[in-house]
Amino acid sequence: MDKGDGWVVILCVFLVAACYYDYRRSRIPNWLVTFLFVMGIADNLLDGGVWALTGFFISVLLVVLTLYPFFKIGGLGAGDIKLLGVCAGYFPTGKIILFLFFSMLVAAIISFIHLLREQNWGERISYFGEYVLDVLRSGHWKLYVEEDAKGRRTGVCMSGPILCSVLMYWGGIY
Repeated sequence: MDKGDGWVVILCVFLVAACYYDYRRSRIPNWLVTFLFVMGIADNLLDGGVWALTGFFISVLLVVLTLYPFFKIGGLGAGDIKLLGVCAGYFPTGKIILFLFFSMLVAAIISFIHLLREQNWGERISYFGEYVLDVLRSGHWKLYVEEDAKGRRTGVCMSGPILCSVLMYWGGIY
């Protein structure tokens, strides 16, 4: 690691709080993301000055802008994207893609486990296929929202996979 473990510890503590809110209430509070953002600004300013702070802002902005289309179609929540962006700002530039990759990989594994447990492969593949055909026919992206029997949106809460990815980085996996 480049800057020491302090930033990873802070990130992990507040990602645990994000998991609590995300899994209990299906929302990541803005105050939590804002706090992580301010801590990232302070850490980068103290550690590397204005140039490090500029890199932090660029990293956050690029990740948020890159993932924004997934929010527009309902693939990721706004809190998930903000959290991914802010967390990416903490990473060295060369590790951001790996951070995002491992976050999405853990989310994919969780989704796969849900598919195995619920045994609804056919329904989900059919829904996805109909969505893709509809987008191709209309030529316009539209909201991809799938709900369970109780009318709740289904999907993976990303705070857990983000926390797992940070822990993998801390453990030296990437």
